[in-house]
Amino acid sequence: MILAAGRGERMRPLTDNTPKPLLLAAGKSLIERTIEQLVAAKFTKLVINHAYLGQQIEAVLGDGSRFGATICYSPEGENGLETAGGIINALPLLGDKPFLVVNGDIATNFPYAELKNTTFDLAHLILVPNPEHHQAGDFQICAKGKLKAHSPSHPNIKNFHTFSGIGIYSPEFFTTAPKNSTKLAPLLRTAMLQQRVTGQFFDGFWMDIGTPERLHAFENHLAPQQV
Repeated sequence: MILAAGRGERMRPLTDNTPKPLLLAAGKSLIERTIEQLVAAKFTKLVINHAYLGQQIEAVLGDGSRFGATICYSPEGENGLETAGGIINALPLLGDKPFLVVNGDIATNFPYAELKNTTFDLAHLILVPNPEHHQAGDFQICAKGKLKAHSPSHPNIKNFHTFSGIGIYSPEFFTTAPKNSTKLAPLLRTAMLQQRVTGQFFDGFWMDIGTPERLHAFENHLAPQQV
């Protein structure tokens, strides 16, 4: 599943008339780059959720055949359902086996194919070095790969890393969630307290393309590859 329902407020005015996943970097949209990477890793059955200007996403990507993929869409209306809500809404399309979820606004060279052989309980997340805009990180990798979240009473940030927006999940993680679940982080923290979430650290290329400045930085990163 590729998450593509965000409004992209921090990207305005670029997102006033274009959904964030369709923003171009060196002539190709963010989401098209992600689809190509997933297909290369043999993930060819894709579900994409959308909200704001979502019909543009369907019009550009179509049924996925030009990528060598099959794409199903999970529309969420104009305002979207937040991350967990969007995934729960798409569960009928995702089936009863574990599935990969990727944010539609990241850029990375993470080797997605490695995840096909990963053994996990409820969820397994990819963590990356903390970027300048998120120095506190999100989670810490402890013994046996179990993940730990910040404690509100003791927010020690030593050895905490940032969640990349790449994770694999068991459907059980969402089917047992409270009916009003919309955000993913609270569900992850609860499962971490039960020691049912694992993770791994990735030190390769990764960017959260959340602002026009970061989109420009990504284009600069791509520039040498275009020569």
